[in-house]
Amino acid sequence: MAGSKSCEVRDLVVAGGDGPHPGIGVPVPGGGRPLIITEDPLLLDDLLRLCAAAGVEPHVHHAVPEQSGAGGDGGGGSAPGAGWESAPLILVGDDAARHARGAPRRDGVFLVGRDLDDPHVWQRALEIGAEEVLTLPDAESRLVDRIADVVEGAGMPALAVGVIGGSGGAGASTLACALALRAARAGERTILIDGDPLGGGMDVLLGGEAAEGLRWPDFAGSRGRVGAGALAESLPELHALRVLSWDRGDRVVVPPAAMRSVVAAARRRGGVVVVDLPRRVDEAVAEVLAQLDLVLMVVHGELRAVAAAGRVAAGVRMAARDVRVVVRGRVPGGLDAEAVAALLGAPLAGEVPVEVGLPGRVAEGEPPGSHGRGPLARFCDGFWQRALGSAQGVVTA
Repeated sequence: MAGSKSCEVRDLVVAGGDGPHPGIGVPVPGGGRPLIITEDPLLLDDLLRLCAAAGVEPHVHHAVPEQSGAGGDGGGGSAPGAGWESAPLILVGDDAARHARGAPRRDGVFLVGRDLDDPHVWQRALEIGAEEVLTLPDAESRLVDRIADVVEGAGMPALAVGVIGGSGGAGASTLACALALRAARAGERTILIDGDPLGGGMDVLLGGEAAEGLRWPDFAGSRGRVGAGALAESLPELHALRVLSWDRGDRVVVPPAAMRSVVAAARRRGGVVVVDLPRRVDEAVAEVLAQLDLVLMVVHGELRAVAAAGRVAAGVRMAARDVRVVVRGRVPGGLDAEAVAALLGAPLAGEVPVEVGLPGRVAEGEPPGSHGRGPLARFCDGFWQRALGSAQGVVTA
């Protein structure tokens, strides 16, 4: 790691697995159209409706299609990508399960029916090697999610990191902005989410308050699934990263369901998601915390700040899976980093000093973390190198 001990980053193993970034969930095959096999016109109508909600037109057959051939939907031959082995997702109607017996075993096969009380449905699912039985209408939202994953080519989800201040003025927004900027400069696909409606706006901190794109109030009505690609394309692009911030209007509340949908979409895009969090944990913030792999709590090394951080940490731990401490700045006669972490009962993620001249550079339009040889940038580069297990090394430009 480059840099002095004053901006040291501790070893990081992100919660959820054995590697530096194991991710949550398993990559699914992507980039194709799902295959529907059914002879039931009512079930077909429902499945076509759910595919439309996910933004895809499926292949439809009455039986298992041949892997190659020039035929169309519903017949013996199959269009390219519509075969049993090549389709990224297969939805077999319970009425047509008999047609799928003997087909090669593969992942991504689901048996779809309507009868919750059918005692033999699991036997039919076993016979065709289905991963799961989905019963409509109860499983509609889950089925739309799986179809949409195929459409979006969902792979490894983003490493999602939240940053929260242990007390006022701790520098959480500055660190969140710098983390996102350094991740983007290292080549990571990055989204920075401003979760604090009273924080002044992350787009302002990046010098892009006038940039075109959607802000949080535009997503306030979101309820179901938000497309990952559509989300990213709708947001302002500043310094090679996408930013979801607040506008200058009066709205400071986004419903929890909208928060959940938007953050989930950002994670499905892959790469890195950084969230600047408010210190008060309400229902909407709890929805965000539940989706984060790691929360960094920024704390000044003095007793009063640590006492305030203890109250914040208590609320965060109710929803977050992994909370760690970043000590920012040394106070004469104050506590050292290890003592701060011990008092808060959380692992020490690292220590970064206050960067001399940073407020002035930000005022002149230079975002935090832009100065590649500064202690803040070095801390962030070291953090990502460990958290992502990157082979690229530390960015210095």
